[in-house]
Amino acid sequence: MTEQNIATVQNTGDNFSPEASQFLVESAKKQLQMIPQLINMGEPGWEVLMTFLQSSEIGPPNFVMGKAYQALYQVNAPKTQEFLQTNFLNGVVPLASERNIDYQPLKDFLIHQKFEDADTVTRQKLCELAGEAAVQRKWVYFTEVEQFPTTDLHTINSLWWVYSEGKFGFSVQRKLWLSVGKDFTKLWPKIGWKKDNNWTFYPNEFTWDLSAPVGHLPLLNQLRGVRVAASLFAHPVWSENDW
Repeated sequence: MTEQNIATVQNTGDNFSPEASQFLVESAKKQLQMIPQLINMGEPGWEVLMTFLQSSEIGPPNFVMGKAYQALYQVNAPKTQEFLQTNFLNGVVPLASERNIDYQPLKDFLIHQKFEDADTVTRQKLCELAGEAAVQRKWVYFTEVEQFPTTDLHTINSLWWVYSEGKFGFSVQRKLWLSVGKDFTKLWPKIGWKKDNNWTFYPNEFTWDLSAPVGHLPLLNQLRGVRVAASLFAHPVWSENDW
């Protein structure tokens, strides 16, 4: 998704407070910076973020919406909880699946930024998509990746991207891969999976928070194999959803 996809609605008419109107027209980077400040303002700031989320429902979910949702969720006040339960019961990303996969656990871990747990669940969900044999072996073949439903890959990637301030996700890794000329030997160190020609040791040497390199997660050990990664990055989901 491009910066244009991140842009929020431009309607800043009488329906919005001055604070909400200002927030709505700021850049995505500035909005991310403003969210903690708005939370610290108390109810007036919460109102701005709730207005933003409601006004953004007309477009695809983005990482500013994800950050606003996470911030309101963590407030844990009756007013914010009622708003989220009424308007965003399952978060800002639709948990769509063509194979009846339950992505609620992945969403919950990502909302709380428990990225190591989210990585484990992501691996499990990809195995579920691949079938019972993959569930038993706990990893996937590249030929199985080719058959993944577009809907499910879009859901998984959206959850990672939206709830990580746009830092993590398969689409992020794919863009970096394209930026280095589809050279995996250059991609691995760029995303922190390899250093000085040595693979990063799992799990202790990986970074399980937002200080990690862009594209660091989801990790997924099986993606170190070039054929599986190449199959994932060649999947039609990326072009079909303008990632």
